[in-house]
Amino acid sequence: MIILKEIIYKVAIEAVKGSTDIAINKLDFDSRNIVANDVFVAIRGSVSNGHDYIEKAINLGAVAIICDSIPENTIPGITYIQVKDTNKAMAFMAANYFGNPSQNLKLVGITGTNGKTTVASLLYQLFKKAGYKVGLLSTVKIMVDDIEYKATHTTPDSITINHYINEMNDAGVEYCFMEVSSHGIHQKRTEALHFAGGIFTNLSHDHLDYHPTFAEYRDVKKSFFDNLPKTAFALSNIDDKNGQVMLQNTAAKKCTYALKSYADYKAQILENQLSGLLLKINGNDVWVKLIGTFNAYNLLAIYGTAVQLGMESLDVLRLLSNLESVSGRFQFIVSKTNITAIVDYAHTPDALENVLKTINDIRSKNEQLITIVGCGGNRDKTKRPIMASIATELSDKAILTSDNPRNENPETIINEMEQGVEAQNYKKSLSITDRKQAIKTACQLAQPNDIILIAGKGHETYQEIQGVRHDFDDMEIVKELLDQLNK
Repeated sequence: MIILKEIIYKVAIEAVKGSTDIAINKLDFDSRNIVANDVFVAIRGSVSNGHDYIEKAINLGAVAIICDSIPENTIPGITYIQVKDTNKAMAFMAANYFGNPSQNLKLVGITGTNGKTTVASLLYQLFKKAGYKVGLLSTVKIMVDDIEYKATHTTPDSITINHYINEMNDAGVEYCFMEVSSHGIHQKRTEALHFAGGIFTNLSHDHLDYHPTFAEYRDVKKSFFDNLPKTAFALSNIDDKNGQVMLQNTAAKKCTYALKSYADYKAQILENQLSGLLLKINGNDVWVKLIGTFNAYNLLAIYGTAVQLGMESLDVLRLLSNLESVSGRFQFIVSKTNITAIVDYAHTPDALENVLKTINDIRSKNEQLITIVGCGGNRDKTKRPIMASIATELSDKAILTSDNPRNENPETIINEMEQGVEAQNYKKSLSITDRKQAIKTACQLAQPNDIILIAGKGHETYQEIQGVRHDFDDMEIVKELLDQLNK
């Protein structure tokens, strides 16, 4: 039995009405999930305000309400706890409810615009190959050692995070690697977690639909490092102009990695081919199955993290050479007619440019590069013309199409993308609203040895249109279409 007063430890309380010496069932911020003896946390979200659902939660059986303002008409027998920040309060209460499970393993958070999923997933893979029990909290999936759960957010809510870390404790997990998004930091989802380390990958144009300025986006990321304990390490990419900024005020052990600058962990690209990379990391050569400069950075972050967590450097290099690419991250197939189709999650200008430059570095230039790209609806609109400009500039042909239009008109999104196409690139751009038709057109245009890049959705197996998710897997569709053309 859990008593309410036991789970409000470290919560900044402003007022209490009622008793905290009551037995509670569980904690929840969704009034629809409330049952008898639950605690309801009223969160002010961007879409709805949990304070509007307090009465509903009580009618469903809630015995305690966590809120930032106590209602005028309170109900006898119900406990109301007023806090300054309900998101932060929920994070501490969730950690206390599950017995602060993050203290029982080594939790490493990865933040940055691009590379979070790759770094977290490959760290999970590397530590599994080293024989450890490992956890993963990522955009693609949640792993409790060998058990897989579906992920719904890059960084889940604080109750979900602590629930899964508690499951990891029960499974004997020693290390957990977690993507930490700017939304997650800003909404206090990672508060009350005990981190053994933090990694900064890079910072570029993204999420300006949520953060009013780039400076706020940067500072939210920085706050993750500001809050790391002195027992942790902070590993930062100092080739990024914000890399040193992340380390300015951290109490954690400061570590750096780079390809171009002097750093604790340094790499040089010796060969870059479609089959992999030959890297020199801290003086030792290693062949890896991943490709591109962006993956050299990712692998360097993984190397530095593993060494900081106590692995021998030569053991880490051996394990790096066996790592397989992450689903939807530069995943490619070659058809019977030698057409290469690449699916990549690149959905920011920086990520798209990195992938296209990687392809252009590897290709012979005797073939066409055909890029299919869209931009998500109800997201940062300012990147739309930039994405189209990059796609048309760095490809032989570019097809602008739908991504996840969500509640926007896909043609409006494409029109906004078209504004970025420069006059000299008009002739090599096409606009096809239907994403499957866009992929089909690219397959029909492609000749033997050509390369098709399908960017934006990567691992996603759906397309979200007007609030409904439809089955849509870029890799499955391009395989099917190329097979049909081969017959």
